[in-house]
Amino acid sequence: MANIITFLTFKDRADEAAKFYCSIFPGARIKSTVPYPEISIAPRPGAVMIVELELFGQTYVLLNGGPHFQFTDGVSLVVQCDSQAEIDHYWSALTAGGGEPGPCGWLKDRFGVSWQVNPKNIAELIGKDDPARAKRVMEAVMKMGKLDLATMERAAAGR
Repeated sequence: MANIITFLTFKDRADEAAKFYCSIFPGARIKSTVPYPEISIAPRPGAVMIVELELFGQTYVLLNGGPHFQFTDGVSLVVQCDSQAEIDHYWSALTAGGGEPGPCGWLKDRFGVSWQVNPKNIAELIGKDDPARAKRVMEAVMKMGKLDLATMERAAAGR
């Protein structure tokens, strides 16, 4: 049966990123690493080419692809959180060591990977059948960096 796997190409720190993600997400693990074969594109002897990583049961492949690869905000990984404590934890952990906070729950980690740290019920809070509710919640979200669940809930309730 076919499977879809997220493949992330780093300039040169995929193995460091994999270890960083394993330190943040419970149960995360590195499934395998593949060193560069001894060919001219290897950045240095013994360098890691591929890291296979598992986060919450999903496989990710991280490649050290060279200096011409860069991440873009057009693709992001979403962390769906059950509580403000989880939002706070993942936001702090992912921005640690040189990450960049962004608007509306978005951030970049120290490797340039774009993330969204959202409450699991964000679609419910915004509400698809109530334009006034959607407007209130989105106006609140647009003023935030890290999302504040209580403020979003108050906006959804019209308070």
